[in-house]
Amino acid sequence: MTMIPTKDSSLQDTITLMYAQLQALGFEIEVNWLNPVPHIWSVRLQDRCYAAFCAQGHGTSREAAQASALTAFFARLSNNYFFAEYYLGQKVATQPYIYYPNEQWFSVSDDALPDALLDEPTRLQYNMTGELKPSMLMEIYAAHRQHAICAIPFERQRSGDQVWIPVNIISNLYANSGMAAGNCLYEARVLALSEIFQRHIKNTIISSGISLPDIPDSVLNRYPAMMEAIDCLRHHGLVVMVKDASLGGQFPLVNVTLINPLDGGCCAAFGAHPKFERAFERAVAELLQGRSLDDLSGFSLPSFDLAEVADQHNLDAHWMNSSGSVAWDLFATETDYDFTEWNIDGDAQAEFERLCYLIHKVDMDIYIADYDHLGVPSCRIIVPGMSEICPVDVLIRDNHNAGAELREPLLNLSSLSDEQIERLLVALEEGGFDDGQRVVEIIGILPDEDSAWGCLRVGELKCLLNLRLGELDEALIWSEWIQQCRPKDQDLESLYRCLHQCLMFRLDAERSLEQYHGLLNQIYGVERVTQVLEMIDGQDVFAGFTSSTLALEAFKAHLAMVSVYTHLHNVNKSA
Repeated sequence: MTMIPTKDSSLQDTITLMYAQLQALGFEIEVNWLNPVPHIWSVRLQDRCYAAFCAQGHGTSREAAQASALTAFFARLSNNYFFAEYYLGQKVATQPYIYYPNEQWFSVSDDALPDALLDEPTRLQYNMTGELKPSMLMEIYAAHRQHAICAIPFERQRSGDQVWIPVNIISNLYANSGMAAGNCLYEARVLALSEIFQRHIKNTIISSGISLPDIPDSVLNRYPAMMEAIDCLRHHGLVVMVKDASLGGQFPLVNVTLINPLDGGCCAAFGAHPKFERAFERAVAELLQGRSLDDLSGFSLPSFDLAEVADQHNLDAHWMNSSGSVAWDLFATETDYDFTEWNIDGDAQAEFERLCYLIHKVDMDIYIADYDHLGVPSCRIIVPGMSEICPVDVLIRDNHNAGAELREPLLNLSSLSDEQIERLLVALEEGGFDDGQRVVEIIGILPDEDSAWGCLRVGELKCLLNLRLGELDEALIWSEWIQQCRPKDQDLESLYRCLHQCLMFRLDAERSLEQYHGLLNQIYGVERVTQVLEMIDGQDVFAGFTSSTLALEAFKAHLAMVSVYTHLHNVNKSA
């Protein structure tokens, strides 16, 4: 049996227990492995029937990676993460609760936030400008419980107070940040806080251009397995540096950065954990997560522009897969901090208490919700001002609930009147949606595989709506936009290229489409040209976009996903 320090169970026992739990819940798990260098494994778990249910893990052995992925899977299940962006339907709205038995619903009657919602620190964080209105926090996907905010209880660690945090805030700002599961409650909490530290301190280092000190070989050589993995990368021709990211021993982080001399690309990974050894292992594993040796190229070059490095899009790339750019300053020999040897001693509870101390020391608060209804201890930890994935102004400028009122008309495009289509176009413009965003993401729908809904983006929808109204000049502008975006589907690319060219001919006062009709038929085929000309005349513009009521009877994959939610909901109810 393999035991890892501070864990209550062996890896083998953890894997056996969690697989049994998943099987009991009705999941059939497929496993995909990667082992690019010695002692570093990564794995992707995915349900055989529902690809949306998946999780990744990594570790220094096959078993460690598997246990990591399983705990990540359970963390997502326990926190309803797999369902967070989807509309769950009217039937779910009639149930006694949507997420957890202890949730609470707050009515919205005016512009003042309900008194019992949030506390002083969270109100200051989420409503910095005073623009946050109760309507912005209304429940968006679970149901239309009219004018209501769904909130979940968290415990504020400094005071022990119970604080109600809206589901809307959690889904808009935190994604999977602060979620974890483990063999015991404190193990889960340590993992969640470690990941929060990892992302926050990493962003601080990258965006500030902090120069980190090398970790001496005398320290690294205490961990021969990790050094064997790094030596393998170096023998492959890659430059690998291991740096102390603790900022003078303040925070439990290690940085491992790789540069590929063939293209100069750089990948900077960070690992966080109270135990130095585990932080070191996590940094190396994070570097190679989901990558083979042949995938270690094509990264961004180190940058001289700190503003570019600090840009939110670049930081998001670091969060996704450590592929963002870093400043050259990271590698300067004159460092901003001296190397400091660190390690947090004690069991999981001692580690947790120390991590809490480090956060409270900088006057930040920790809010925790614990769960065990699926048979595996799990938690969600929120540290306002530290653990957000998205900027707080997303609640006001780009809230997920902006598309709730568009769901019904969008599901019935082919039956809308001209007046309704005009209103829909106005709503799309006023909603401020990104033209490249998928429409199903706006309305919270999981499309069927190969469905026309799957790749429909806002810009394409605007093109189709203008065609339906006969606004050909506007349709031409959006068809040009589609050309620039280059749809990945070859058939769609052909359709919109043909549409763009036919619109150009139709609107050209000096050229007649009829003169080129025969050639267009040769290029695209008679059937495609006929289809495009009918679309230009406003006919069958929305062919392929299946209509549906809010019961979503036309979306089989979505209904299957909701059935899994319902099953887990019933497990929670009986727990």
